[in-house]
Amino acid sequence: MDRRELADFLRSRRERITPADVGLPAGPRRRTPGLRREEVAQLAFISAEYYTRLEQARSPQPSREVLAQLARALRLSDVERDHLHHLTGVAPCPPPEPSREVRQSIVDLLHRLPEAAAIVLSATYEVIAWNDLAAALMEDFSALPRRDRNLIRRAFLGPHRNGRRLYGVSDADAFIRTSAQHLRAAAARYPHAPEVTALVDELRAESAEFARLWAAHEVTNRPTLCKTFDHPLVGPVAVSCDVLDIADRDQRVIMYTATPGSPSAEALRLLSVVGMQRMDVPG
Repeated sequence: MDRRELADFLRSRRERITPADVGLPAGPRRRTPGLRREEVAQLAFISAEYYTRLEQARSPQPSREVLAQLARALRLSDVERDHLHHLTGVAPCPPPEPSREVRQSIVDLLHRLPEAAAIVLSATYEVIAWNDLAAALMEDFSALPRRDRNLIRRAFLGPHRNGRRLYGVSDADAFIRTSAQHLRAAAARYPHAPEVTALVDELRAESAEFARLWAAHEVTNRPTLCKTFDHPLVGPVAVSCDVLDIADRDQRVIMYTATPGSPSAEALRLLSVVGMQRMDVPG
């Protein structure tokens, strides 16, 4: 435990918060920037003496409960909360559930990629954001209930038209192995998340293939660098697959791009023009 670093960190976080931020009156003769020590102690439900010792680098190691109370009182971000735990040598509590909130900057990024089909996946493979080209290449996710936007559930339990895997992808077998491995790792990160537990239980009960992969306890995988979508209207679309990790949200941006000048690039261009319109209906 680095008492001096902890003391400096707590002081810096305290001084950036105004009384108005936490619903406290400013009061007269306030010489301290931000909150007073006793105000932080009050908000964190600990004694002012104990909090003072923390900022003076004289305290014993705080408990996980005290750290959680301090994180709430000081309005720490997830990254700051983890840093607080690392300073004290106390492992941070696992987040309660996978984040489904996508930063607006990431949503804007998707729509600034006109030649790439891009989606954002949660830790459990739920499609939580997408651009128009992804909807044209894969499907209109906005027309699906949330449950059906989960690619793991769709891959193992969804209807496979004409005996084909989801979206007719060429790496179907690799995808189902990878998704099962990622879900096992996610289940370890979110051991108390009801949705994660329910998804795993559902897949194990209804898919013998998933149950077999789950029993293998694999948590490593090789990244998919390219794949081919068998699109029902434009035919095969060969794409490169690039992944951008959003570590603080435990999310991933998946971008599918085609080689410039290739037939697949032309197919994506056509899809970007017609979108999700049906091209097999006479005009």
